[in-house]
Amino acid sequence: MRILVVDDEKNIRRAMSLALESMDHEVATASTRQEALEALRQTAFSVIFLDLKLGQENGLKMLHAIHQVAPSTAVVMITAYASIETAVEAIRQGAYDYLPKPCTPEQIRQILSRIFHTRKLENRVLELESRLQSQVPELELPSENPAMQKTLEVAWKASASEATVLLLGESGTGKSMLARAMHERSGRRESAFVTVSCPSLSRDLLESELFGHVKGSFTGAHQEVAGKVAVAQGGTLLLDEIGELPLEIQAKLLRLLQEREYERVGDPSPQRADARVIAATNRDLNQAVAAGRFREDLFYRLNVISITLPPLRERAADIPPLAHRYLTFFARQAGKRLDGFSEEALAKLQSYAWPGNLRELRNVVERAIILGSGPVIQAADLAILPGREEPQARLGARVSLETIENEHIRQVLAQSRTVDEAAEILGIDPATLYRRKKRL
Repeated sequence: MRILVVDDEKNIRRAMSLALESMDHEVATASTRQEALEALRQTAFSVIFLDLKLGQENGLKMLHAIHQVAPSTAVVMITAYASIETAVEAIRQGAYDYLPKPCTPEQIRQILSRIFHTRKLENRVLELESRLQSQVPELELPSENPAMQKTLEVAWKASASEATVLLLGESGTGKSMLARAMHERSGRRESAFVTVSCPSLSRDLLESELFGHVKGSFTGAHQEVAGKVAVAQGGTLLLDEIGELPLEIQAKLLRLLQEREYERVGDPSPQRADARVIAATNRDLNQAVAAGRFREDLFYRLNVISITLPPLRERAADIPPLAHRYLTFFARQAGKRLDGFSEEALAKLQSYAWPGNLRELRNVVERAIILGSGPVIQAADLAILPGREEPQARLGARVSLETIENEHIRQVLAQSRTVDEAAEILGIDPATLYRRKKRL
């Protein structure tokens, strides 16, 4: 862990530094309030050992200033004037614990062990909450598709780095799942994996959720909130659908990526950040930059390593094992014993175009399990839209150009918020698209 020792006695700073370094911790020291706060603004610390009497300064008053700059850092008060009253007051004001001077190495080791295990449990709770909220069965990532194999190869190499990663692909292709798998393969896997859904909230609420806020900073802010960036400290922050991020927040995100610092709503004090950022989008960010909807400098910051996930319709060989994986998961949830899919059902699954990709496949299989009556899923149990089978729409198949065009228009419409936006992507007049849409 990275630890800051704040004490006005040189011998105490030296003794504690030696003890902490012998335990393989990274240590910095400060002798004054100003030095300590400056160190906190420049570096993210896991733990601070703070002297209760720092010269003429009261350490309890400084505790509040520390929480303003680094709200997620554990603070341990140390003093030669130990008493029950001061210990209770220190804990009441937000200190993690309290140690009398002189601190023995064993006392320091024990308190650091408690802090480590407490943080580990907190991160684990956040991880489990995230998994419960997603309600998506865990899928095996190995694939028979060459494009997907190449995608995974790049992803696993990028996992070992600290570089920002931009995940691209149609909606439902598994970008969030891949981001989580990258986190699990990284050096940050013991810390939290935190997801922020950029389109889910208004601009003000999204800023608060992302960066946090102080009490009273806006109507309804009845208590201080750390924010997702602080929760992801030491771990990974996934910014899902980054293409929907409002321009005002894009500037703040750029600062986070460039300077590793940010400000909570209502608090001008900069906070230090130590979270690996992965962004995901189904939008064409180059077009968004050209249209002025996305900052060019932010796009370049995000696009250090870009990984594109192929759509499910281009991975026909992967559909049966994915479907069986979903079958096992949802049959267990429904308390049913199922033997699998009929040959006709598998053929139907593989022939479908899957505009909704993995998300749509999941829903189709879940519905078939709930509403089906036999031990085997039949083709009739699969709620697949008629006329969307893949053979007549696959690139390179023996089909007309009009069929390919119609399929492409359907998929662009499915991914666009408005017909006008789809027309802009397709490069045709909206009125023309309205007429074509009626014939699809």
